[in-house]
Amino acid sequence: MKKTLSLTLIVSITAALVYVLVRTIGMQKAGFAISLNFLLMGGALTFLETLKSKLQSAYFNQQPWEAGGKIYQRLGINFFRKLLVWVGWEKLGKATKPVGKGAETLAHLHYRTKIDELGHLIILIIVSAFTLVVAIRFGIAKAMPLLISNILLNLYPVMLQRFNRPRIARAMRLGQRKVDAALMS
Repeated sequence: MKKTLSLTLIVSITAALVYVLVRTIGMQKAGFAISLNFLLMGGALTFLETLKSKLQSAYFNQQPWEAGGKIYQRLGINFFRKLLVWVGWEKLGKATKPVGKGAETLAHLHYRTKIDELGHLIILIIVSAFTLVVAIRFGIAKAMPLLISNILLNLYPVMLQRFNRPRIARAMRLGQRKVDAALMS
């Protein structure tokens, strides 16, 4: 009951803040696009941290169409990764997603990719709806800040998590094999 109340409160507060944002800035400005994305990031992260789901859906497994990450490489994911390092975003993430070789660290990092992907996917859908509304009401040109911010702040982060997770899983399997081999010796 307490968790349900907390989750409802998080959604309600986030929706109220989005409403205030719409009323004060207007939906067709670049400042709105950036503010909306970061507001929703805070709301989604708080919601998912409170939910504490194990996120074991098959959705999070690598799919055949992803071609081992080649599709993401063709779409420029390596450039996006370099961009994140260049702007300093990578350093901010290391506090919650420490890089290490231990099994626990890798398992935590693997789980965090699911949380991050789901959060960005939820935001991607919400911002896409706003983009559609702005395109219909004010024209496609006025919707461009929302579209561009959605691609950079949500679509590419979803692709990045889907690109990284199989690599982390592979490192986890290799680590487990080393432990199993040591136990058999």
